[in-house]
Amino acid sequence: MTEILVFHHVQGLTDGVRDFAARLAGDEHVVHVPDLYDGRLFDDIDAGIAHAQSLDRDEVGARVDAIADGLPADLVVAGFSWGAMHAQRLAQTRPGCRGALLYEAFVALGAEWSFGPWPAGVRAQVHGMDADPFFALEGDLDAARELVDVVGPEQAELFTYPGDTHLFTDSSLPQHDAAATRLVIERSRAFLARA
Repeated sequence: MTEILVFHHVQGLTDGVRDFAARLAGDEHVVHVPDLYDGRLFDDIDAGIAHAQSLDRDEVGARVDAIADGLPADLVVAGFSWGAMHAQRLAQTRPGCRGALLYEAFVALGAEWSFGPWPAGVRAQVHGMDADPFFALEGDLDAARELVDVVGPEQAELFTYPGDTHLFTDSSLPQHDAAATRLVIERSRAFLARA
């Protein structure tokens, strides 16, 4: 059994995020899905981005740390887009973290506000659409490729899916891609089986 900490995307803790987390957990794992927006949901990505940018980054970071500190050290962390950045930071800075499932975002290891080098022994899996304007066209895809080059395919995996949709794994949003999401779940569960 693995404990998994999942962070939602900029539109909030939607039913689609909850559904994905439940499918990720299956019968074997315990999943924690905190609501960093305290119940607020946003109808579109732009409104969600505006809300995320209005939050104090240090306060959100402290809240993420407090949530993680209440859980076992050997977590697998996961996140969608904005939430992936929180998961990635924990994976790179929290001792004992077992792995990271990062959906539709990856912060370059050498970025100005990066979290340092990727730690030895922490496995990663990154997923995103190959023409997603936020993931593929803003550098996250290239950064994820660089991670695989740096640490090797045994420690980091990158999976891309054809399309230009962001937040495609959220079944409660109109841009949901059910077929791609099934693959993401299958690959993520295989990752968890090895964690």
